[in-house]
Amino acid sequence: MTLVTSATLVLDGAPSGTRVVVEFAEVEWSGDRIVAHRKGASAADWLAIGPDGTGMLDIRLLLETRDGALVYVHGLGRNHAREFTAGAPNYFSLVFETGDARYAWLNRMCAIAKGRLQPDGKTIQFAVYELR
Repeated sequence: MTLVTSATLVLDGAPSGTRVVVEFAEVEWSGDRIVAHRKGASAADWLAIGPDGTGMLDIRLLLETRDGALVYVHGLGRNHAREFTAGAPNYFSLVFETGDARYAWLNRMCAIAKGRLQPDGKTIQFAVYELR
């Protein structure tokens, strides 16, 4: 999975800490069983950064597979905000929802993503692993 970020919006002093909304201009998913791209404009990480610097990721996006199925993706994770911006590895768990029978197997799957911010400061590349 490759995410390309666009706008970053910061809400200082929110009840959860500092809320940082990182919008994804592009999302590309390429794997053995699914090839898809972002559908619609709502794709972002609703990151909350606590007082100790821990970032609580909350990634939500909608994918459209190349054969037209829609798949909702929700990812949760934690990291230290300072490490992520420095290009350290970033991990989060993923769950999926779809009503398309061809991809119903996604509804029962949990996955882990491991990624890293690329040197351009906008692209994040992830390897995604199914948990079995």
